[in-house]
Amino acid sequence: MNTNTVGVVGAGVMGAGVAQNLAQTGHHVVLMDVSQAQLDRARDAIHQGVRMQILFKKAPADAGPEQVLSRVEMTTDLERLGAASFVIENVTERWDVKQPLYRDLDRVCAPGCVFAANTSAIPITRIGSATQRPAQVVGIHFMNPVPMKRLVEVIRGYHTSQETLDTTRALLTRMGKEQVLVNDAPGFVSNRVLMLTINEAIYLLHEQVASAEDVDRVFKGCFGHPMGPLETADLIGLDTILLSLEVLHDSFSDSKYRPCPLLRKLVDAGLHGRKSGRGFYTYG
Repeated sequence: MNTNTVGVVGAGVMGAGVAQNLAQTGHHVVLMDVSQAQLDRARDAIHQGVRMQILFKKAPADAGPEQVLSRVEMTTDLERLGAASFVIENVTERWDVKQPLYRDLDRVCAPGCVFAANTSAIPITRIGSATQRPAQVVGIHFMNPVPMKRLVEVIRGYHTSQETLDTTRALLTRMGKEQVLVNDAPGFVSNRVLMLTINEAIYLLHEQVASAEDVDRVFKGCFGHPMGPLETADLIGLDTILLSLEVLHDSFSDSKYRPCPLLRKLVDAGLHGRKSGRGFYTYG
C-alpha cells in the first residue's frame, strides 16, 4: 500500500513528534486537531524540534524547519483525513474520546486505510471493535521524543491482519524505526512495567522516603538509566501517567496499579510536567 500521505490525529506532544518524524522522512502529513491553538503550538514544536536536531547534527542541515513544515498540512477538519492511506491516532487516553473518534475515522477514511493507535495502555482489540475494519487496526507505541527514539512497540490486536502488520512495518522502516512486535494486552510490555515503576517512585515521594532528585539519582547512578522515573513521568506528562494507570487498574482489577494520591493531587493542580512548566521538577 502507498503510505506517502499519512494522517496524524492529535497535535499534542506525541502527535507533533510523529508528524515531524514523518515529514522529515519524505511523507506528506495531514495533522488534524480540534483546536487551532494546539495546531499552532505543534507548528512551533516542529520548527524547534527540527532546528535542535540540526544544531546537534541529528538531521541534515539542508532539510530545515520550513522545508519540513511544508510537508505538514494542519487542519481542524476531520474530513481532510480522507486523503490519507494510513492514520496514526494520538488523542488522550480516554475511551470516551477514542471510541467516537474511530467511528468518525471509519466513516471518513478510504476502505483500505490502516488505523494505528499510538496508545499507552488501551487494548488494540477494543479500539478495533469501534470500527468496521478491525483487521486494519494496529497499535504503534512511539516513545517521546518521537524523532529521537528509534525503537517502537507494534501491537497486534486479535483481528489485526498480516497485511496490516506488513504495511505498518514498511512505514516505520521508512521513518527510521526499529520495531518489536507484541501481542495485545493492557499496557503492552513497556507501560505495564514502566507505569508500575513510576507509580512506586511517586509513592516513595508521597511517603517522604526520599526526594524526587534522590529517587531519580538512584536509578541513574545504580542502574545506568539516562533519566529517573520521576523525570520520565514529567516528560511523558503526569495527566497521561494517571490515565494510563487508571486503564491498567480497571483492566486488571489489581490494587498494585492504584494511582498514588500525590499523582492525582498534582494532576488536579494542573502540574502536568514539562508541558505545563512544573511537575516533580520546575522547568523554565
